[in-house]
Amino acid sequence: MHGAIIPTSAQPGRTIRTPAGQVRGEPRDTSGVLAFKGIPYAAPPVGSLRWHAPRPPTPWIGVRDALAFGPASLSSLENDPRPGPRAEDCLTLNVWTAAKEADEKRPVMVWIHGGGFQFGSSANPATDGSLLAAKGVVVVSFNYRLGIFGFLAHPDLDAEAPSGNYGLQDQLAALRWVQSNIAAFGGDPDNVTLFGESAGAMAVGILMASPLARGLFHKAIGESGAFWDGRRGSLQSFDEARARGLAFTRRQDNASIAALRAMPAEQLNAAAPWSFERDHVTQAFSPSIDRHVVPDVPARRHLRGEQMHIPLLAGWNSAEGFPFMSQSLPHQSAQAFRAAAKDMFGKERLSDFERLYPSDTDARAKASAAALTGDMVVGEQCWQWLRLHQVSSHAPVYGYHFNYTSPYTPIASHVTEIPFVFGTLAPQRVIGSTTPPAQADRALSQTMMDYWVNFATRGDPNGPGLPPWPAYDESDVVQILGNTIEARRNPYADRFGFLGSFRKGGVLPIRWRGAS
Repeated sequence: MHGAIIPTSAQPGRTIRTPAGQVRGEPRDTSGVLAFKGIPYAAPPVGSLRWHAPRPPTPWIGVRDALAFGPASLSSLENDPRPGPRAEDCLTLNVWTAAKEADEKRPVMVWIHGGGFQFGSSANPATDGSLLAAKGVVVVSFNYRLGIFGFLAHPDLDAEAPSGNYGLQDQLAALRWVQSNIAAFGGDPDNVTLFGESAGAMAVGILMASPLARGLFHKAIGESGAFWDGRRGSLQSFDEARARGLAFTRRQDNASIAALRAMPAEQLNAAAPWSFERDHVTQAFSPSIDRHVVPDVPARRHLRGEQMHIPLLAGWNSAEGFPFMSQSLPHQSAQAFRAAAKDMFGKERLSDFERLYPSDTDARAKASAAALTGDMVVGEQCWQWLRLHQVSSHAPVYGYHFNYTSPYTPIASHVTEIPFVFGTLAPQRVIGSTTPPAQADRALSQTMMDYWVNFATRGDPNGPGLPPWPAYDESDVVQILGNTIEARRNPYADRFGFLGSFRKGGVLPIRWRGAS
């Protein structure tokens, strides 16, 4: 029947019919999980479709092998060391399911990868969905357009359709594909949890506040991200994004959009590089207020209660600033750090700042710079997300703070929680650790996987045998996911409160754009 999981004699895997055609996945693994990789969810965004909203995939005849990840979007990161094929033709997704029948209606978890909207891939070994799927959910991940391919805004493009957030429109297209197709893989289109990390979590927060996403997902998990805010303030305005696009075309000898569409993808990508020294929120081709997907600053939408009123689980890690120190305030000396802080936060707030981010020695200034960077790039906005959503939506909210360390994970840096969530326990290369996991690491991973799956199933992470996780409320208690798992008051509440006091109507100061 249409949409059933049916065997095929040509391959010990399985074949599934989708509206665009049949796909053949890998054989079931030892846990009974089928994997389908590289399924097109939209037409290739190339040629005349460069900088267009995603179109439906072109149907195919016969059975299409879904045995290998599709290419990731071209990376804007200079000298990106990550392996794997990349191409402008990148709009594919992957599905992991242990369902035996198409009518099982398993909870669905849709993952959005991170990478500052500049790099990244759904083929990351750390985010293989098979172990989560073995726990009873259907897992989906996908690639989307990045950098200049995903986020060029320009007045000439606006004459065709709202420009600037093509990568976010890809994410919406992937979610629409899930709504139309996931039942054939044993998933429930009415029980979809959108989850992601870093830019992936920022995308979750942005889409929660987007009118175009309503009904496409029903629960949200944000790991180390929320509103696409950064050290230099909130996301780019409509005018800022178009000024960036116009400046780019001027650098290309005032090339027209038609000429840029004709430019080879690799040449275009090389003309718009990004590095960690530049703020990914305000100094890159990244999400902006396009008055279409993103009608306003996401935090402001949450403040007004205009976001989707759905269950939320979100949190941050204790050393978020580790990969972002090239964007930190100057801290070559305590004097330099204090001077930069005075310039950014104002003389009248300097004593409050120094109490929370002490700089009485050069060493303490360096540590405070790292803490401040993590708070501004990630932590404070995650806290705001919890607070605003709890007050304005009355939906269940759960907060966490990941501070676990071990020889496998010696620093609770940005991204280090991901292998625990997926159960992959892949090498922690971002922090330079290749020590294999031990039993304590595996135990924490099982606990976190159970929390995440429970939340995806019914909007509550709690379950038999798990340490109790209280819902988030005005007491600011979060679940500590560390060497001890316990509920405690947010350990960074005072720091986050200080930074949050600079928001006006949910928006960070525009003067931070020019901070040193």
